[in-house]
Amino acid sequence: MDTLKRALKVWGKDAQMLQVIEEMSELTKEILKNVNRKKNNIAELIEETADVEIMLEQLKHCYQIHEQVEEYKTAKIMKIKKRLDEWESKK
Repeated sequence: MDTLKRALKVWGKDAQMLQVIEEMSELTKEILKNVNRKKNNIAELIEETADVEIMLEQLKHCYQIHEQVEEYKTAKIMKIKKRLDEWESKK
């Protein structure tokens, strides 16, 4: 985490938030290649996923929203579970 804090300090919030967007775009591109073009690009998916996860950590640190994100994720996963349970019970 110290490295991510240093990156924010050295390169600045705005530059790092733009980097978040760039990394998400690169991951989106690789997912589209994999799904639409049936490209075997697992190495690229791994790399871009790692890049996005790193940048999302910086985003959470930048806005000091780690706890809120975790709480929201937990609630969303519970909603998904409920929907899945309902869907599977109808089968």
